Amino acid sequence: MNIYVGNIPRNSEEQPIRELFEEYGSVSEVKLLRDRYTGELRGFGFVTMESEEEAQNAIDNINNTELGGRTLVVNKARPRTERSDNRSFGNRNQRSW
Repeated sequence: MNIYVGNIPRNSEEQPIRELFEEYGSVSEVKLLRDRYTGELRGFGFVTMESEEEAQNAIDNINNTELGGRTLVVNKARPRTERSDNRSFGNRNQRSW
């Protein structure tokens, strides 16, 4: 099961997050997302656990706990939706004459 982990302190590393979740079962992947330009953590990531039961137990026990002075938000990850690259930024590309 893929688990969303939000409100992660920006100075966090993957290993402590992995260890936190491994208390509840087998973790196959930890991915903390970084800003593509600055390389800084974006404050959220995903943990993949092998078993649905272990994952739900981790969610129930870790959600609303504190890590590095921040309260974690932990829940089942929603499927990613595709974004169009044709996003509109106002009418910047349209001429009005």
